[in-house]
Parts: sequence; C-alpha cells; structure tokens
Amino acid sequence: MDLILLFGLGGYEIILALFVVLLLFGGKKIPELMRGLGKGIREFNSARATIENELKEGMREEDNKKIEEKKEE
Repeated sequence: MDLILLFGLGGYEIILALFVVLLLFGGKKIPELMRGLGKGIREFNSARATIENELKEGMREEDNKKIEEKKEE
C-alpha cells in the first residue's frame, strides 16, 4: 500500500489503471502477464541473493586473510 501512496495514486486512479490494463490485454492475457511478472521478480531476487552471498563470502575470505597475516607477524 505504501508503494501506491508513494506515487500519489488514489482509489479512482487505481481503478482506472486496472480498467485500462483489462482493455489493453483482455481477461485471458492478464494471468499470463502476472505469471511472467512473478517469474521475473523471482529471478531478480535469486540473482540479488546470489550476488549478496558472493559479496559476503568475499568479505569473510578477506577478513580471514587479514587474521592469518596478523598471526604470522
């Protein structure tokens, strides 16, 4: 709901936007569009999580290298 408020959309604007989407794509295409949107969001989140994990692992490795260097001194 916050996202809608962010763009300053009220109830009438949302209803109008949904009506336009229904007119443009038809009732049969909307589920297909939503599936595609859901798949895209899942892929994006998966890629984001992978990159986040790689960065964290890289930071851990760097910290471990610094600890090993201090031990050797």
